[in-house]
Amino acid sequence: MRLFCSLLLAATALWAEPADWILSARYVITMDPQRHLIENGAVAIQGDHIAALGTRAEIDRRFQAKQRLDRPDALIAPGLINTHTHAAMSLLRGIADDRRLQDWLEHFIFPAEAKNVSPDFVRWGTRLACLEMLLSGTTTFTDMYYFEEIAAEAAKEAGMRGVLGETVIGFPVADAKTPAEALARTEKFLARFRNDALVVPAVAPHAIYTNSGETLKAARALANRFQAPVLIHVSETKKENDDSQTQHHMSPTRYLDSLGFFQGRTLIAHGVWMDDADIRILKSKNVGVAHCPSSNMKLASGAAPVMKFLAAGVHVGLGPDGPAGSNNDFNMFEEMDLAAKLQKLVTMDPQALPAATAIEMATIGGARALGMERRIGSLEPAKLADLVTVSLDVANGVPLYDVYSQMVYALKGSDVNDVMVNGRLVVRDRRCLTLNAAGIKAQARVIATQVSKSLHN
Repeated sequence: MRLFCSLLLAATALWAEPADWILSARYVITMDPQRHLIENGAVAIQGDHIAALGTRAEIDRRFQAKQRLDRPDALIAPGLINTHTHAAMSLLRGIADDRRLQDWLEHFIFPAEAKNVSPDFVRWGTRLACLEMLLSGTTTFTDMYYFEEIAAEAAKEAGMRGVLGETVIGFPVADAKTPAEALARTEKFLARFRNDALVVPAVAPHAIYTNSGETLKAARALANRFQAPVLIHVSETKKENDDSQTQHHMSPTRYLDSLGFFQGRTLIAHGVWMDDADIRILKSKNVGVAHCPSSNMKLASGAAPVMKFLAAGVHVGLGPDGPAGSNNDFNMFEEMDLAAKLQKLVTMDPQALPAATAIEMATIGGARALGMERRIGSLEPAKLADLVTVSLDVANGVPLYDVYSQMVYALKGSDVNDVMVNGRLVVRDRRCLTLNAAGIKAQARVIATQVSKSLHN
């Protein structure tokens, strides 16, 4: 009998398909079209993509893996997708809190950036941001900042996926003195990272109030030439909308539409002050929205009409925004929780934006908003292997009645155990394998001292 069992095991291994990894857990949240939830599930990884999902018994029968990671007291979920942030601003975390947006930008952030932002600043700031994002389960981030080629190098070093936009703005900044110079730098950036495995280069005109109509049209044309996305802030504040009505006699959305700005892949950040006509434009032009609940609440910008977006079929993702006043961290678990609660509050409906929808916005919804849903955002065969494991064996994870509810309202970014991006394990047992955490934090403290001195000179 013992010999028969040995022969059976040998035969099974011979017939099994090879896999690089098998990951198993108590639950697998797939976020596939049928929203399958697999109990005692497993995922097989071949190279950079998912080969199969199923129960652990099914996957073990079918595959023989080089490496495996078994988490019986955890869940596996798609990697979280951050659709709007300013990563290098991690080094300006907390320098000017409790301010209105225009005051924060004009009197604190823009002056601090003018004195401190450099390639070295962006490299260390992005490293710090990537470290924080990876440790809290984010596998893709969408960035708008300066020296974006340096941010791309840092993201690749971390093993993170990034949709990274080179900022175009209508006044002298650290990496460009004019919008024309910024567009020229952006073109080089697009060419350098075209077809990169991890980096999707983008064009990022800051907003309508910091760029001329001609610059906005030039940014769109450049993006279309490279088939790249455009990232832009739109209707974040009432002041922005009021100023647009005064200057252009139309809302920011209608103004951009009049320029032909939405004729191509576009993601707008915020979209707080939008009416039904604006929403119809977004839907008709397939424009994605990055909803930033923490930022909108902290700056008292307002509450975006997320339920109207979703009802209209607009693709909505989540983002923490920048960690220097509009939000002080990159925690996507916090954004899921607040997104659900904020819509319940403003609609006075406890059923508004349920937990499963919040997870959708942080995963496949964000992928759709970025135009990347065929590659990332859900756990399905042939999709890229971006996934996380989250511990259920924590005080705030017990007891468990509903997995989706638990993930949004109870579990935290600090409960993430492991992170895989592109089939590569980059966090294991809550330790980042790609970045020197101690060295990054030490350098961040050195730079913070320099920033503090600059603010008083």
